[in-house]
Amino acid sequence: MTGNDISYLIGRVSLKDRKAFSALYEKSASKLFGICVRILKDRGEAEEALQDVYVKIWQRADRYVESETSPMAWLAAIARNQSIDRIRARRPVATDIDAAYDIADPLANPEEDAVLRSEGRRIDNCMDELEAERASAVRRAYIEGLSYEELAEIHGVPLNTMRTWLRRSLLKLRECMSR
Repeated sequence: MTGNDISYLIGRVSLKDRKAFSALYEKSASKLFGICVRILKDRGEAEEALQDVYVKIWQRADRYVESETSPMAWLAAIARNQSIDRIRARRPVATDIDAAYDIADPLANPEEDAVLRSEGRRIDNCMDELEAERASAVRRAYIEGLSYEELAEIHGVPLNTMRTWLRRSLLKLRECMSR
């Protein structure tokens, strides 16, 4: 099957054509499954990830732009990102910045611990000065490790807007922390 054939099927899937979706699955599942297995190193988890990959393909087929990338590269990127998201989801997520400090250095002495908690409270206070959406984006980027692309999608903004949000938010945080 050529790239044009896959591109055509993606186009049909964007119109919610179930037969095209089935054909796309038949033509691409083995390759995408291989990507998931290679990243996740667990067959069962890779199968679950592959299911999520095809849900995303069904939901996002209308976002594919043929001139920007090859169709298999687009599908492979979805599989890769879904697999990486599963790995990230395995990690415990800190609910606040103090918890992140505790994880970072569990052997700190009491004096260092008090200083870190004080700094954590200062950071929390500075975070409260940011707009709620921007504070959420900063937390998810730097505590949960989400990418610019993931954050842009979550917040429904263009990628460059998300980059600007994070850059400006970090500048505001730096200014607040220096007071």
